[in-house]
Amino acid sequence: MDRVFREPVDPLAGLISGYTVPPGTADEMIGPDGALRPVWEPFLRRFARLSDEEVARRFARGDRYLRDAGVFFRQYREEGPTERDWPLSHVPVLLHQSEWAGISAALRQRADLLERVAADLYGPGDLVRSGRLPPELVAGNPAWLRPMVGVAPPSGHYLHFLAFELGRNPDGSWFVLGDRTEAPSGAGFALENRVATMRAFSDPFPVGHIHRLSGFFRAFRSAMQAAARGQEGRLGILTPGQGTETYFEHAYIARYLGLMLLEGEDLIVQNGRTMVRTVAGLKPLSVLWRRMDADFADPLELDDASQIGTPGLVSSIRAGHLAMLNALGTGVLQTRALLAFLPQIAQDLLGQPLAIPNIATWWCGQPAERNYVQRNASRMMIGDALSPDLPFEVQSARAIAGRFLDGRQGDLPGWIGAQGAAVVGQEAVSLSTTPVYEDGRLVPRPVMLRVFAARTEDGWTVMPGGYARIGRTDDATALALRSGGSVADVWIVDDAPVDTASLAASDGPFQRATPSLLPARAADNLFWLGRYVERAEGLIRLVRASHVRLAETGQGGDPRVQRIAAHLERLGTPLDQPVPQAIPDQVAAAIRCAGKVRDRFSLDGWTALRALAEDIEDRRSRVSPGDEAARALGQMLRGTAAFSGLVHDNMYRFSGWRFLSMGRALERAQGMASILRDFCDPDAPEGGFDIAIEVGDSVMTHRRRYLIETNRNTVIDLLALDHRNPRSIRFQVSFIRRLIAELPEAEINGALSPLSRAALRIETRLATAEPARLDTARLDSLSRALARLSDLVTETYLT
Repeated sequence: MDRVFREPVDPLAGLISGYTVPPGTADEMIGPDGALRPVWEPFLRRFARLSDEEVARRFARGDRYLRDAGVFFRQYREEGPTERDWPLSHVPVLLHQSEWAGISAALRQRADLLERVAADLYGPGDLVRSGRLPPELVAGNPAWLRPMVGVAPPSGHYLHFLAFELGRNPDGSWFVLGDRTEAPSGAGFALENRVATMRAFSDPFPVGHIHRLSGFFRAFRSAMQAAARGQEGRLGILTPGQGTETYFEHAYIARYLGLMLLEGEDLIVQNGRTMVRTVAGLKPLSVLWRRMDADFADPLELDDASQIGTPGLVSSIRAGHLAMLNALGTGVLQTRALLAFLPQIAQDLLGQPLAIPNIATWWCGQPAERNYVQRNASRMMIGDALSPDLPFEVQSARAIAGRFLDGRQGDLPGWIGAQGAAVVGQEAVSLSTTPVYEDGRLVPRPVMLRVFAARTEDGWTVMPGGYARIGRTDDATALALRSGGSVADVWIVDDAPVDTASLAASDGPFQRATPSLLPARAADNLFWLGRYVERAEGLIRLVRASHVRLAETGQGGDPRVQRIAAHLERLGTPLDQPVPQAIPDQVAAAIRCAGKVRDRFSLDGWTALRALAEDIEDRRSRVSPGDEAARALGQMLRGTAAFSGLVHDNMYRFSGWRFLSMGRALERAQGMASILRDFCDPDAPEGGFDIAIEVGDSVMTHRRRYLIETNRNTVIDLLALDHRNPRSIRFQVSFIRRLIAELPEAEINGALSPLSRAALRIETRLATAEPARLDTARLDSLSRALARLSDLVTETYLT
């Protein structure tokens, strides 16, 4: 029998077969000679050996990490915010270290140039005076802040953290699409992209040759700490709050770097000093990394319509007490029209050309050019050719409008009206492509890189990697996430193994950091996080008790069921569904509070809350009253227990844990007082005592502790007065008193604070009470005392 030799199929060839680069376009994977770039080959050969099922498992692993971490894309519309999964394109963009070294050097040059321009615009103004910048480009620009003219930054520099948007030309060279100087976003997402991508591409991929990102952040944190030397205050990140699309990133970076995450309401300016409202009183702040647009920062001197800023912040900077990173007003540097003048300014100020050029641009600020642009504005979008009647050489010009113009959303005519100018490019934007894995094969999609630079004690350093934005289709204009684009990690690959030091690495002596200050707003959210979770648990226990009795009798008219329904109605929770809407509402409120303190909240705790919410929503729509609902509620109860266990076992005993625990203990004490009032009252139906013990999770304890049948005295003794029962009111009040004793100002000049005295009075009443004397009226009085204690916590620490 003849034997036919069959050459083995190369898996790599199968993976990239059909990968067609569009004509006149560079590609990140395929070189200009049509061959695979060497930096990609080791990665792709390992990738090609994976089965479709293994690829799906690995990608799902990365996606699961992002979901568990709460990384999602939030978009705000008129009808409200919408959220969808973070659109990670799992295949990273690979660049060799040798190429990256040239890019980094060019961006350091560009950062120095932008610093020189900022110093001139807010200092001597020579660039405008000499005609190198048009006056209307500066004076008519809303990002140029006149109150900041002549204000020297206390740090000595205007710029500290920058982002650059890069594209690759068809000839393989790079160009700059834009500079981000206002409040550059994406660095935190770059970190999360890296973690998720590494979950997908761990062993056997050559990850040891990929440059880490932690050193970049470690150097920037050291520079921030250096800027605060000689000052009394701390470091923080200024965020607009949870309403912004990039809030998750702000929280992630704050947690990663160990900085306070602050909103405008957290700050107050007194005698020229910026102070943080903390649970320990007002504390000075020296360095603030700004992630908020500058004009919102100070309603007193900048935008008086701002509701998220801090009055007097400019005066604190002017007095030299607050270093703002980046300086207020530096957003003017990211105006796209400025690109037209940077090449000549680089020659004049640096004595050298830009190492990486801008995308080709012109300034159309003269009346003739401006009139032409206004007449043709309706069709001046990317890819639309202009008529050749402009008074200079733009026969092949195409407009760069919309988001490629000045970073703002909106139509071009509105921008012209505000600026009196436009930017016109020599040629259409032609971005390189990068491979994206779709339907079992690699396909090319347009890509743009966002690269970050940070000022350190040794000068500018560039993140060895970045944040790639990838188009949804072949259309280069569909890069934005809101347009369906995706993002990818950027790997800088070296020939030799790279340093694996983490952010925490340090060559200095052992030293414990000073405990972090807890802003009052953060303490308030932690306090109410504890209350909402406990409130949800209490409701679950009550509703389950109702369904257990409904399953026993089959009668909705059972007096015990009716009593529970009346109690829930008094709490504002009608029992009109097997699982009332109030239960997921309380969990949703807890998640909102946790979302506002993501910088102080563990990933496991966040995951447990999200899992609880998903489980409740999944079960509540599928259960019927009685035994089925009781079992579903029991499962939900185990979800709240998972969260409680994580908080109790894992959370460091900083002040934040104390406020979370205090909120939970107060809610439990008030809830138990309410239950005892309704189910141990003389007019309560038979079986009310058993409901109270069951909801108080003390059935087995009661049987062992008392030798007589259940009666009012045993129930009151166990659930109100027993200092060893973690479900009793006294246990909670004693716990609260100990927590208060560890908070600032628990004693004032050797005497107990009003809050400490109030907690001690309640504890003493309970310690000396007899079960028989704790009647309904006294339980009502106890409830009011607990409510007053909660108010005192708020008045003392949370406002």
